Amino acid sequence: MSTRAEAEAMGHISSDGNFNMAQAQTSRKGFCSVRHGLALIAHLCNFSIFTQQMNLSIAIPAMVNNTALAGPSNNSTERPPTAPQDSWSETLKEFKPMAPTYDWSPDMQGIILSSLNYGSFLAPIPIGYMSGIYGAKYLVGVGLFLSSVLTFFIPLAADAGVAFLVVIRIVQGIAQGMVLTSQYTIWVKWAPPLEKSQLINIAISGQLLGSFIIFLIGGFLCQTIGWPYIFYIFGGIGCACSFLWFPLFYDDPINHPFISTGEKEYIMRSLAQQDSSPAWSLPIKAMVRSLPLWAILIFHFTEFWSFFIFMDYTPTYFSTVLQANLRDSGILTSLLLVAAFICTIFGGLLADFLLSRKLLRLMSIRKLFTAIGVLIPAAALVSLHWTRSSLSATMALLALSFTTNTFCQVGAFVNFLDIAPRYTGFLKGLSQVFAHASGAISSTLAGFIMSQDSEFGWRNVFLISASVNVSGLVFYLIFGQAEVQDWATEQTLTHF
Repeated sequence: MSTRAEAEAMGHISSDGNFNMAQAQTSRKGFCSVRHGLALIAHLCNFSIFTQQMNLSIAIPAMVNNTALAGPSNNSTERPPTAPQDSWSETLKEFKPMAPTYDWSPDMQGIILSSLNYGSFLAPIPIGYMSGIYGAKYLVGVGLFLSSVLTFFIPLAADAGVAFLVVIRIVQGIAQGMVLTSQYTIWVKWAPPLEKSQLINIAISGQLLGSFIIFLIGGFLCQTIGWPYIFYIFGGIGCACSFLWFPLFYDDPINHPFISTGEKEYIMRSLAQQDSSPAWSLPIKAMVRSLPLWAILIFHFTEFWSFFIFMDYTPTYFSTVLQANLRDSGILTSLLLVAAFICTIFGGLLADFLLSRKLLRLMSIRKLFTAIGVLIPAAALVSLHWTRSSLSATMALLALSFTTNTFCQVGAFVNFLDIAPRYTGFLKGLSQVFAHASGAISSTLAGFIMSQDSEFGWRNVFLISASVNVSGLVFYLIFGQAEVQDWATEQTLTHF
C-alpha cells in the first residue's frame, strides 16, 4: 500500500510542475465539491449510528414497569406505554398500543444501557488498524448495515431475557465501532489542512442530528405506535444509508469517478507534504512513551465519562427530577441537541477561519477550544443540582453545557490527526477503547449511585463527572502537542 500510485497520479495531473491557482481557488470555494459531498454522506451514516445508539435510552422508560421494580429482573407484562400526563394524552385515548414492559431495577438498566460499550473495548484497535491499511469504504458500510440489522432484533432480545439483550447490544457496539472508528481515515486523504475541521465537523454533526431526531420523535413513537417501532424504523433507515454508502464513497480522490481535475489537484497539492501513507508496522514502544498521545487518550476517557451519562440518562433525568413525561423529555432533550448541532458546524468553521487567517497557531486552537469545551460544561454540570426546581434554569444550563462541549470536536478529539496522520485509524481505534471503557464504567456507576441514594444521587453523579472532566483537561493542556511526532514519520519506522 505505498504511495507510488498517488505520486504517479500527481505527476499525471500536473506534469509541467505548474499549479493552476485559479482552478485551485475555484475548488476551495463553496460547499459544492466532492469532498463536501462525502462529508454529507458520512453525516448520514453518523446520523443512523446515533439513532441506533440512542433508541434504547429513549425507549427504556416505556419498557420498564415502574410499579414492580422489586420483582424478578425480566418478568414481562402487557400494558400500554407510559401514559402522558397532560391534555395531549386525550387525543390518544382511541389508540393505545400494547407493548411488553419489564421489571428492570435502576442498576439493571445501567448494565443494559452500558452494554453497548462492553464490546467496544478491544474491537476498535484492530478495526482502526485495518482501516489505516485497507481504507474505510467496506468497514464503514458493513458496520452500518450490521448494526442496522441487529436493531431489528432488540425487541425480540428484550422478550428473551436480559442476557440476550446484552449480547445483542455488545455485538451492535462492535459494529458501530467499525463506523465511528474507520471514518476518520477518510480525511487523511480527502481533507486539505485548512478545511479539516469543517469537513470533520460536518460529518460528525450527524451524530448530534441523529440524537436530536431520536429524542424529538422517539417518545412520541413509543406513546403512539409502541416502543418496538422505534427500533424497526431507525433500523430500516440505517439499512438504506448503508446501501447509499457503497456506490458513492471512495477511499481517495484519485479513484473517484466524479471528482473534477481541479478539485483533485487542489486536494493532492495541499496534502503533498503530509506523510499519510499506511504502514503495516506500528512503533508501539514509542507510542507508549509518547506523552502527547497519552494526553489525547486520557482526555478521551475523562470527557466521554460525562458524555455517555448525558446520552444514557438525560431522558431519565427529565422524567424523574423535572417530572416531565416521556414525550416532553424527548422534546426538551432534542432542543439541546439541535443547539449543539448548530454549534458543531460553527466550531469547525471558526477553527478553520482562525487557522487560515493565522490568528492562532494550530496547537493554540486545539487547547483553547478544548478548554472552552470542558470548563464551561463542568461549571454548568455542578450547578444543575441547585437549579432542579426551575425548568428554565435547568434548560439554560444544559443548553450551555451541550453547545460549548462541541468545541472539543475541533480540539483534543481530532488531535491525533495532527500528531500521527499515517496512524489515524489505529489511534482513533485506541481512543475509542478509552472512550467506551469510560462509558461502560460511568453509566454503570451512575445507575448504582442513583439506586443507592435517591435524594443526592444526581448531585453526586454530576460532581464526579465534572471532577473527572477537569482532570483530563489539565493533563491535556500540559502535555498536548500538534506537531507530527518523530515516531509517526516514515524515516523513523526502521528504528522500531
